[in-house]
Amino acid sequence: MDDPPVAAGRPSSGTGVEASAERSRAARLSAILDLLATHGRLSVAETAEHLGVSSATVRRDFTELAHRQLVARNHGGVVATSVAYELPFRYRSRLEDGQLDRIASEVASLVTPGMVVALNGGTTTTAAARAIAERAGTTSSQVGSVTMVTNALNIASEAVLRPHVQVVSLGGVARPESYEVSGPLAMLMVGQLWFDLAVVGVNAISAQEGATCRAEDEAAIIRAIIERSKTCIVVATADKLGARTFASICAADAVDVLVTSAAEGHEEVRALRALGVDVRCV
Repeated sequence: MDDPPVAAGRPSSGTGVEASAERSRAARLSAILDLLATHGRLSVAETAEHLGVSSATVRRDFTELAHRQLVARNHGGVVATSVAYELPFRYRSRLEDGQLDRIASEVASLVTPGMVVALNGGTTTTAAARAIAERAGTTSSQVGSVTMVTNALNIASEAVLRPHVQVVSLGGVARPESYEVSGPLAMLMVGQLWFDLAVVGVNAISAQEGATCRAEDEAAIIRAIIERSKTCIVVATADKLGARTFASICAADAVDVLVTSAAEGHEEVRALRALGVDVRCV
């Protein structure tokens, strides 16, 4: 049977429908990878229920991911195969923490298409990177609409799978306990780049001591990233406010925005705001 004719004066919407379907599929594949990041394995039934799609759709998505060698098929589902899902324990144990989700969502709301965003490693920045990547896929139809620059291998290996994110991974010596790279090579690369936003995870932050972390080489790469950025956003859970660790990153007044799970009444929140920091309690 011949296809019915298209009404005169009404152009075919096939291209638009196809583009919309492709974006929808990319969003599903990204969602499946996010689920794998925390669960390690998925069944067809649970994935279909979570995404609100048919089992047949999930099976096709599983087949596509397996074809890309991002997952391995097993009876009734898939298991993760990429190193991106084999994070150090401190990442796996906190990925479902509600504090991280709230912080990540707020950070993602500050990122617009076309921005270059630099991130260091850590549990909070990992959550933020995922939220930024997900938002990029829903706010823009342009491939590579957000550029993500990072010294964290796990962030880079996840983000590179997202069609709306262009990933730049810094070179250097990798730290096995954190998947971060540092050293002269990383510093050299940072010195050649400019960023719109620096999304920085820290081990501690206070009005008096500023932002600090546990390793000097890590502090050096974060300082360099901040110096090359228009806006510095520090992300920190409530337990990190008012504390101090070994290596200084920057003074508190060098931070433009602090996104934290601390309560509005926290004394450090008041002290940091007095220094001009835009503190967002989520």
